[in-house]
Amino acid sequence: MKLEFLLAPTSDLAASLALYRDAFGAEEVWREGDTTVALGMPGTDVQLMLDANDPDAPAGPVFVVDSVDRFHADAPAGLDVLAEPAEIPGGKLATYRDPNGLVIYVMDQSTDATAG
Repeated sequence: MKLEFLLAPTSDLAASLALYRDAFGAEEVWREGDTTVALGMPGTDVQLMLDANDPDAPAGPVFVVDSVDRFHADAPAGLDVLAEPAEIPGGKLATYRDPNGLVIYVMDQSTDATAG
């Protein structure tokens, strides 16, 4: 399990990019269409993922695992399932809430041809 992203939903991707990329000096690492941009933050390997697909989604950490299905089957006690494993581009994603109310996302890259 690796902390890969901090998901930051946004209703205005351009304004978010102006702040995090232009003002804070983050570097654009990848982009998916006109709605999602990942930024490399100075001094860390964790990326900030700005996402305008669902601006009301809770912000939270995104952990990468080998298999979301295996993680889900053996999920630690105390995690409440908010969204069952579902297909996303390149793999699967599931969403949980920890005992303190923090939303966490768990994803894999099981169908990404470049994963490996």
